Amino acid sequence: MARRGKPGRVDHAQAPVIEAIQRYRERGHLGFIPPGHKQGRGVDPRLAEVVGRDVFASDIILMNGLDDRRMSQGVLAKAEELMADAVDAEEAYFSTCGSSLSVKSAMLAVAGPGDELLVSRNAHKSVVAGLIISGVRPVWVHPRWDGRFHLAHPPGPEDVRDAFAAHPGAKGMLLITPTDYGGCAAIRETARVCHDHDVPLIVDEAWGAHFPFHPDLPSWAMDADADMCVTSVHKMGCGLEQGSVFHLRGDRIDPQALASRADLLGTTSPSALIFAGLDGWRRQMVQHGEELLGRALELAASVRAELAAIPGIRVMEREDLVGPRLADDHDPLKIVLDLAELDRSGYDASEWLREHHRLDMGLSDHRRMAAQITIADDEETTGRLLTAIRDLADRAGEIRPAKPVDLPQPGELELEQAMLPRDAFFGPTEDVPPEEAIGRVCAEVISPYPPGVPAVAPGEVITRPVVDYLLSGLDAGMYLPDPADPQLKTFRVVQR
Repeated sequence: MARRGKPGRVDHAQAPVIEAIQRYRERGHLGFIPPGHKQGRGVDPRLAEVVGRDVFASDIILMNGLDDRRMSQGVLAKAEELMADAVDAEEAYFSTCGSSLSVKSAMLAVAGPGDELLVSRNAHKSVVAGLIISGVRPVWVHPRWDGRFHLAHPPGPEDVRDAFAAHPGAKGMLLITPTDYGGCAAIRETARVCHDHDVPLIVDEAWGAHFPFHPDLPSWAMDADADMCVTSVHKMGCGLEQGSVFHLRGDRIDPQALASRADLLGTTSPSALIFAGLDGWRRQMVQHGEELLGRALELAASVRAELAAIPGIRVMEREDLVGPRLADDHDPLKIVLDLAELDRSGYDASEWLREHHRLDMGLSDHRRMAAQITIADDEETTGRLLTAIRDLADRAGEIRPAKPVDLPQPGELELEQAMLPRDAFFGPTEDVPPEEAIGRVCAEVISPYPPGVPAVAPGEVITRPVVDYLLSGLDAGMYLPDPADPQLKTFRVVQR
């Protein structure tokens, strides 16, 4: 593994954003600029009682606040340089708008309106939003489908190679890895395919911010020859919600173009709190990451073994997820529980855990739910998890049996892209009943959430298997936050 934070080159004990907040508060600055609460002076006491006054005392504007009017102190720039050094990137850019924005900036730095871009079809809805905004023409590279567990894994290098053969003019590739189930792609081999065509590989590595800091975790995109990657430090790391970083290496992507695209989409009022979370995570990981993650990995292994001993609970292990035409690697900190033997859905089981144990699970689907272990966990937190899952298995009779979901066969979710996503989304539309939607071009995003991967995207032709899947999924407990009619009594389609 590449060594993190180069001794003698930079001092990773620094935390420029955190130190600037501390200086601002110690020096007693008073601003007649935003934010209007003036470090908490005007905040409703009832709000401060819940969230704490220190939240507002550290909510300080960057320009003419933490830094001067000309940003000459380089507070943010220094923090970004330290982050880049920590993970062996050449450039790092902080975002306070989450990876949903970062991935859009990355796409727009590579391709423009009408350009082709290879995109993993297991992409998050934010990627589809980027296609709609940009007018980029997606060339979908379909995931590897595991018919045994009805689970999608990232596409392989051979799939990317075939896509380039059919679309040699594509400007690059956007690869999503790891998935919400922890399945990882062969990044280095995929990068090699892209570089053989002299185009960049972008990796949406939102779930992999911790990967650079321990040798027993899957390969980190910057170590595996990717040109750019996006990480969500708030997901598996210890940043605040919306804390995201995109990293750059090599010369295939113009850093000035990337910065301008990020400036085009990003906020002009970034949160110092979120910047501080990113700054603190970097310092913690460089100084203590391998030790902390090592403990988390040991804890996860122990929890897996104890969960696997619970009757009716199947812990999906590496051999279930990694292999030929499956994932190429797996994050062991993602613990996926299969409930098929209990005949209960992940939707209902996760709601039962929330109600009876105040335990909030992450991903849930028609037969699974997932728990993530991070450096924040210990025997107390995992003990609660184990107690709750044992109780779930013992009291499964209190939960309704899983309702059947009409799962598409391999290939049936590979829909025809009949129009550009942008044209379908912004063009004239109409709302029609499900039966009438079959064969029509979709004009909206329909994403079971989590993980938020669209079952159908704007410009794709709606098929009966997709309609049956979504309607039966809704009846079984699936959540669809984005269609015009969340109950799918109607589908929004392009007018004929």
